[in-house]
This record gives sequence, C-alpha cells and structure tokens, in this order.
Amino acid sequence: MNIPQTSFPRVVIIGGGFAGLAAARALENQELQVVLIDKHNYHTFQPLLYQVATGGLEPDSIAFPLRKRFNDIENFYFRLAKVTNINAERNIVETTIGNLEYDELIIATGSTTNFFGNTNIQKYAMEMKSVPQALNIRSLVLENFEDALLVTDLEERLALMNFVIVGGGPTGVELAGALAEMKKAILPKDYPDLDIRQMKINLIQSSGELLKGMSEASSRKSEEFLRKLGVDIWKDLRVVDYDGETVRTDGEDHFKAQTVIWAAGVKGDAVKGLNQGCVIERANRFKVDEYNKVVGYDNIYAIGDVACMQTKDYERGHPMMAQPAIQQGRLLGKNILAKLKGKKLKPFKYKDKGAMATIGRNKAVVDLPKWKFQGVFAWFVWMFVHLFSLIGFRNKVIVFMNWVYNYIRFDRETRLIIRPYKKKNKYSFKEQENGNY
Repeated sequence: MNIPQTSFPRVVIIGGGFAGLAAARALENQELQVVLIDKHNYHTFQPLLYQVATGGLEPDSIAFPLRKRFNDIENFYFRLAKVTNINAERNIVETTIGNLEYDELIIATGSTTNFFGNTNIQKYAMEMKSVPQALNIRSLVLENFEDALLVTDLEERLALMNFVIVGGGPTGVELAGALAEMKKAILPKDYPDLDIRQMKINLIQSSGELLKGMSEASSRKSEEFLRKLGVDIWKDLRVVDYDGETVRTDGEDHFKAQTVIWAAGVKGDAVKGLNQGCVIERANRFKVDEYNKVVGYDNIYAIGDVACMQTKDYERGHPMMAQPAIQQGRLLGKNILAKLKGKKLKPFKYKDKGAMATIGRNKAVVDLPKWKFQGVFAWFVWMFVHLFSLIGFRNKVIVFMNWVYNYIRFDRETRLIIRPYKKKNKYSFKEQENGNY
C-alpha cells in the first residue's frame, strides 16, 4: 500500500462520508499518521442526491475530492480501495490493494440500502445511495419518456410513465416532490407529443404517516404539499414483491410500473472480520459503547450509520443521518488524542439540531428543537442549511447559481442521458439463464 513507516501512532479511517471526514478533520496536524481508505476518491453530500437524480444538479456539485480536502495536511494519506476484512488479532486491515497495520481503527463505512431480504426487489428496483445510482435513476427516468414516444401499446406506455417510490421518509418525499415538479413544468415542454397527464407518481408508505420521526404537523403538511402537486400517496401499504413489471403489495392495490425507486430503509455497511456478537444482525450495525468503541475491542471504533450506541433516549441507536455522524466523528477524534496522551475520554451525547425536508418550490417542513414551521420560510431555511453544509466554495457557488436559475426559469438544465442505463427485467434474466446474453 506504500504507506511509510513512522514512529507516530497510525490511525486508519475506513470511509470518507460525514463521520469519517469529521474524524479526519479532528485529527489534523497532530503527531499521528492518519490513513483514510474509501472506495471512492470523493465525499458525497447525500442529502442532495435526489436533485442529481431529477436533473436539478450535476454530480460534481455535490461531490468533493477527498485528496483536495487534505492535500496540505502532513502525515495524512488517502488510498482508493475497498476494505474486505479486519484482522483484529494482528491489528491489520485487509483491502483490495494490500494490507495495512493500525494502532487505532475507525470504521465509518456508513449505510447501504435495506431490502429486508426481498431478492426480487433488490434485483429490479432502483436505489439511491451514491452518485452513480442517482445518475442511473436520471437516465432511466428520461429513457422511459423516450421509449414512451415509440410504443403503440397504451398499457406499456402507461407503465413507462408510472413511477413508484417506496418509502415515505425524507428521501422518498423529496424525490416524489421533485418528480412532480418535473411533470408540472418541464416534461410537457420536452415531450409535447406525449400526454404527460398520464404520468403517475406513487409514494407508498408502510406506516400511517409520512416523515415518521418528524412532528405531526410536518408529516401532515408534507402530505398536503405532495397531494397538491399531484402525487398519489398510499399509506399503510407494504410492497412485498416486484418482478420488473408489476409491484405487488400486501393489499389489493398493485401497480404496473417500469420504474420502482426503493427508499424504504437502510442498514449499516458493516465490515467483515470482527466477532459476530458485536454486530446487530437486523440492522447490520456495530454495537458501540458511549465512547464509540466497538464492544469487545479497545482500539476499534465505529461511528455514524454503521454504529449503534444504545441509550435511554435512543434504544435502537442514534438516527442514521448526517448530524449524529458528524458529532460522533468530531468527538472521537478528540478522544483518540486524549487517549494517546493518557487523558480521560468524554462520553458521546447527541445534540439534536432538528430535521427538515423539502417537497418542492417554496415548500418545505422544518422541525427545530424549539420551533416547527412549514412553507416558504422553511424552504429558505432548508436551502441555507444545505448550502452552508456543502464542502468547498466552488460547490456552494455552483449549487446556489443552479438553484437561482432553476427558480427563475422553473427549469432543470441537466436532464441529460450521459450514460444510458439498461434496466433489468424478468425477461433479461430469463435470457441470461438460457445463455442468450
């Protein structure tokens, strides 16, 4: 891996997401050797992935090169690789480019889509946890309309123009709102020879409320906003299967749709190698103590989505969102420095800064610890917070200019099929099995 030997303790961080980046920042310019390993060479601002998927932003405006963030920091090294195993007995991280010894190990691998064991849905549905996946959705959405122009069968055309989003959390709500705005203001101009009124956007939520975890007022208002935009909302309905053509539920309602976007849940992206007893199977998250130490280990830590710190207030662990990850990363960096100096560690206490979601133009809901509000002002607050949270001055400027342009023109300029996406369907899998591919 060509990491130089040093007399300084070596801290290895797996993952350059919100948690890993916060920990690395806290360890800057110290008498340490810090090695960051990630399968991508960039940090992704995941809250805005849905805008990439719907043509509102280009991917480079929400991604930032990891090397650029640390290129002036001494004793910092980045390696592009995937971690395959942790050998805790020998203090070694095994990766696709070689092995590396560590003194302190921080696991910040984040989360991945949870399909709850349904292999058919995993095979045919779209997920949105990374930039490539968001680009796949963008390509597929636009390709569907191009294909809809060519087909003569009405049922097939309606299936191409029918979009099913599973999951009524922030991702599902924001994505449904963005698609609804495309239907209202953009697609009719791009496809004048299609009856865009036939486009359907279905948001399916297994529980009886959207944005579960936010206030009742925000849940109710977000539903009101979406219905006014023309989104069909299905509550208390669970998707049980999807074969690439038909969405089947546990009720009487079934949907013919060529596009299903799965936003119904996430699970930790736990690295292999540690004792099975330290992993919560249903959530695939590492059990950690109040100092983010993985249970059973003294020099291995987990932070962010992959960590489950069970407390009185958070019996299932902290929310799998950016703020807990950032706060855990910052504190862990400080605690590692304190540990190496023989000082007392500080236990983690989550400071809830609230939650928010945008439904579309001038429509958002915000829950702060002391105030809850919805509408235009909430939309401006949402924009300010997300703009401020982006990494890099260039990204902030580009996103701001895109938002201003999109608002004035009511347009989304980046509806480009840069790389066509070949959608899987039940017929393609049959052909593969028969040797035709």
